[in-house]
Amino acid sequence: MRFLLLFITLASTVMAASYVPTWSTMTPKRVIQHSDTNGAALVKAVEALKPGDKLELAAGTYSVEHMWDILASGTADAPIWIVAARGAQVIITRGDAKQNVINIGQGAALQYLCLQGVEITGGSHGLRLGHCSDVWIDQCHIHHTNEVCLSANSADTQRLFLTRNHIHHGAGHAEGMYLGANNGDHIMSESVIALNHIHDCRGDQGDGIEVKQGSWGNLIAENHVHDTQYPCITVYGTAGKPVNIIERNLCYNSGDNVMQVQGEAIVRNNVLINGAGAGFASTDHQGKTLNIQVIHNTILNAAHAFRGGSWNGREGMVLANNILYSRDANALHYANGNAGVLTTGNVVFGDGPKDGCVKGRGFEDFPGVTLDGSKHDATPAADAKLDHADAKYLLPTDFHGKARTKNVSGAIAP
Repeated sequence: MRFLLLFITLASTVMAASYVPTWSTMTPKRVIQHSDTNGAALVKAVEALKPGDKLELAAGTYSVEHMWDILASGTADAPIWIVAARGAQVIITRGDAKQNVINIGQGAALQYLCLQGVEITGGSHGLRLGHCSDVWIDQCHIHHTNEVCLSANSADTQRLFLTRNHIHHGAGHAEGMYLGANNGDHIMSESVIALNHIHDCRGDQGDGIEVKQGSWGNLIAENHVHDTQYPCITVYGTAGKPVNIIERNLCYNSGDNVMQVQGEAIVRNNVLINGAGAGFASTDHQGKTLNIQVIHNTILNAAHAFRGGSWNGREGMVLANNILYSRDANALHYANGNAGVLTTGNVVFGDGPKDGCVKGRGFEDFPGVTLDGSKHDATPAADAKLDHADAKYLLPTDFHGKARTKNVSGAIAP
């Protein structure tokens, strides 16, 4: 019932045009109803799909007991759709962890495919994307896998749309989403990761969303990520390609840093609460930290709020209009210095450098937040004095998409 309620909430969310592929409104040429819950019959039905086909799956549990690689490829004018029939609970699984439940594009390049509304559980990886471009994974429930829940780390991918999914309880490395590969061996580019609910990622590692080195031009927006062993969101650098944008995410309860971004990114309007490490951390890792803007975020933590381990003397470093509150440590912590960092308009509580900052009153400014993450409404108190933002870096809208009418720091406009 909990998932059903969440699914209804996500499904009813009106997505921004930038969150869906341009081909999302194409009308299928043929609609095929599939009701045989035998896994082998499902595989054959998918293999037979042609551009423009929509396969609607009846309710039931479909168990596929061999390596299944979807290779059905559509076109921009005639995409392929594999969807749960309206109101149907469709579960796709397998009886062991010897293979992933579903692979897409492992054996050949695939494009213009949508998988929507199905539940995936068991197997090794729940869903693994290979040589994919223009693939949309929407409103799927991926959970209780024996490894990563959703991965795209075995080939380069372009224009993935990973939206409104509910992902939780992977095992092994236990990432919710593992996107790109170490050291840029495979990259994800020009993709959208938005409106997903990802939680309980606890295993050998357990990032909620991890975007690897070299992946570029991606939008990571409005995700709700919590209770992870590693950071809720980890994003590396782009190796000089267009920056990643990380915005309007709600992240809390990490056994590590709540959010960790190496560089070459715009990080704006996020709410970050309760990490065993820092609320936000940035340091060299598989590449150098540079060209990162951290603007209008609300970061509330018992330990360090912000930690810039490799920001000293680096190009294009901006820390502006944030709320950085630490109960027990530093609001700002630069282990190796902060020469050249443009710091302005921040409201801080805790120790650390104060240039470009105004001291805040304390955690009473956020009565809807507790530092164990059980309460995470970061709307400022009516009497909070947070109107210290630098107009030069003022964002027009806030965490909720609400217009900013005052020069108030942080993610949420009161």
